[in-house]
Amino acid sequence: MEQSKLKGVIEAILFSSGRVVKIKELMAILEVNSDEIINAIDSMKEECSKDNRGIEIIRVEDGYQLASKKEYYEYLYQIINKQAKPTLSQASLEVLSIIAYNPRATKSDIDRIRGVDSSASLYRLLEYNLVETAGKADLPGKPTTYKVTEEFLKTFGLETLKDLPKLPKYKLDSNRQIVIDDIEENIESNDNEDNTDIMEEKNETI
Repeated sequence: MEQSKLKGVIEAILFSSGRVVKIKELMAILEVNSDEIINAIDSMKEECSKDNRGIEIIRVEDGYQLASKKEYYEYLYQIINKQAKPTLSQASLEVLSIIAYNPRATKSDIDRIRGVDSSASLYRLLEYNLVETAGKADLPGKPTTYKVTEEFLKTFGLETLKDLPKLPKYKLDSNRQIVIDDIEENIESNDNEDNTDIMEEKNETI
């Protein structure tokens, strides 16, 4: 199939589906390999960025979706049910961050990290489809685990979780207080063993 027709068919599929379409789905429908599909979509994305168009193609993990450009949101929300973007409280953002950086976190994990009950925030994130259940943990009672959704990636403009900002490193200063390594680069810990313990504890809880 020549590329011009291939791009037209892909655009029609993405437009009609209204969701993330996996590369494997496109391969099965179009009977072409992944390189041909990716090359065609890269060309389509470049065309959208050059032209004064209202749509763009976004990649979400191993798939693509046709979407309106973010800069036109102020015009769109007045038409589409006049519905604003979900408003997240500080508590909800904390819970969302914990789950994003700790896929398959349980509610007990989240509560332990935050130090308070997170039921309301977790329910709201499930309602907004920003998180979803990810099965059961191999722990007593088989508690439910949670992970972020494709909707989370789209909402925050990420292709994969690898695009999340890196967490800062922690260590102890001379007064045995926790400091961010990126800011206090010249402060050295007097106790390497305690410093390692702090780092391991933070990595487990963030």
